[in-house]
Amino acid sequence: MSETQRVGTVRDINGPIVTIELPGIRHGEQVKIGDLGLFGEVISLNGDRAVVQTYESTDGVRPGEPAEGLGWPLSVELGPGLMGGIFDGVQRPLEKIALLSGDYIRRGIDVAALDREREWAFEPNRDLEVGQTVEPGAVLGSVQETETVLHRILVPPGVHGELEELAPAGNHTIEATIARVRTRDGRTRRLQMYHRWPVRTPRPYLRRDDGVAPLITGQRVIDTFFPQLKGGKGAVPGPFGAGKTVVQQQIARWSNADIVIYVGCGERGNELVDVLETFPKLDDPYTGRKLMERTLLVANTSNMPVVAREASVYVGITMAEYYRDMGYDVVMLADSTSRWAEALREVSGRLGQMPVEEGYPAYLASRLAAVYERAGRVETHGAGSGSVTLIGAVSPPGGDFSEPVTSHTKDIIETFWALSKELADARHYPSIDWVTSFSGHVHTAAHWWHENIDASWEERRREALALLARDAELSRIVNLVGPEALSSSQRWDLEGAALIKEGVLQQSALDDVDTFCSPEKQFALLDLVLMIYDLGAELVTRGVPVQEMQRLPLLSRTRRIKSLYSSEQLDEIEAFRTEVEQTLENLRLEYEKHEEQAG
Repeated sequence: MSETQRVGTVRDINGPIVTIELPGIRHGEQVKIGDLGLFGEVISLNGDRAVVQTYESTDGVRPGEPAEGLGWPLSVELGPGLMGGIFDGVQRPLEKIALLSGDYIRRGIDVAALDREREWAFEPNRDLEVGQTVEPGAVLGSVQETETVLHRILVPPGVHGELEELAPAGNHTIEATIARVRTRDGRTRRLQMYHRWPVRTPRPYLRRDDGVAPLITGQRVIDTFFPQLKGGKGAVPGPFGAGKTVVQQQIARWSNADIVIYVGCGERGNELVDVLETFPKLDDPYTGRKLMERTLLVANTSNMPVVAREASVYVGITMAEYYRDMGYDVVMLADSTSRWAEALREVSGRLGQMPVEEGYPAYLASRLAAVYERAGRVETHGAGSGSVTLIGAVSPPGGDFSEPVTSHTKDIIETFWALSKELADARHYPSIDWVTSFSGHVHTAAHWWHENIDASWEERRREALALLARDAELSRIVNLVGPEALSSSQRWDLEGAALIKEGVLQQSALDDVDTFCSPEKQFALLDLVLMIYDLGAELVTRGVPVQEMQRLPLLSRTRRIKSLYSSEQLDEIEAFRTEVEQTLENLRLEYEKHEEQAG
């Protein structure tokens, strides 16, 4: 037992809440409970008596058993070996646990998050010399963590002073000394390849910057209509069965972030099993290598202890900040924050705290805001700009967006992708409702689209959304009095909106060709559909019957073009566009000829 560890006694057990008596215990300190050594965290303190939330089931624990203080708060290990890993809600590696205890996690099992025996090829920073002053965040060197990710070894926060020693290039374990720094108080700090960081404390940065580039997800309804910036905050709310998990998995698979962290927080085990089985087989569309080389998974399923859900989100965001500090763009997906909030509700109820809306604690909104505010694009201390994009799924009961978690989240985030049960029932996926969704990043994203894709992106997007809004109004009229009440131009509006919905907004995650759509293809499809609508509207005003327009074979082909040609086959899409223009021009000439003959 180390000098920081003290032993006390368990006094009371109330589900995952345990009262202990331990002299010198501190708020937030990690403890081990009982003979099994269950992990927990102090959440309330009254003298030497502390209330602990345990991250494992307390079945069989009895008053009088020992309680041991570990001397540090709930923390994660940060260093080489994280990438490609699969961890539980308190950063225990599940693959190692499976070898030790089989399919079920044995209570009290204690496995280090990072491999202590593996050696890494350390390459020192050639710009550093002994005698230099180093500050927190300075790059000491690097190791090639995976073929995709170069892991920069940083001076930990809180350490600054004179560099006394820097290890030469060579193979080292993460516990080996790679540098020594004489701090300002005259002591020498030994630095290793890894360090610990408390998960509830945001990691420091130099300053916060505004986002400048969109996170490209390959999903048209997101990138083209409701874009998310790198460093932004987004939410995917939706009822059961609307496709929240699939949307988040598609973002995890295809986004152009450098690092992806997927946190399964209280979701069904079969969904996480699907993630764990499919992700290692996927190829990264940007590097051609395996996707897991830049992906990290935190799996905390609904059958795991509920309190560990609360920790899992903090564990994920802390690891995201760590890679951000290396200068990477990180996207973290939390599936779902509703299950996280349920853990808060259960703990507060057992503590006897006064409930407010639907039984949630009064601090729900502030806790949500504190988590989302850890996202952002920042200037790091030593590695340039980095960002954390945080996207949380929300599961409102019955699809009620006025419930507390959804309504508070909506006040915090900048991008809101609202899933619709009606669209999901109609097999329209992704079932993101274009009427209730919004993005606060359109103007900033427009600069990127105009510089890299097409200068008319913002205007074409606006035209499409205006047409979809007219479609919503006209559909209500049709439902009341039937389509006969509409004019020819209004009927063509409905046809144009249907082309946008089926030819652009719909995108199957299971379609090998269309599961990912590049920005170039996204704009090509949108511009194609709007061109057809514009030319068709002109023909309708000239008197061409809308029924004749609707019978054109090119309309059904336009609906399928997204699955016929991949993002690399833009020339074929352009050829189809030329064919469409010629077909509509021939129709116009033919109709003018009939008019002349009739006249």
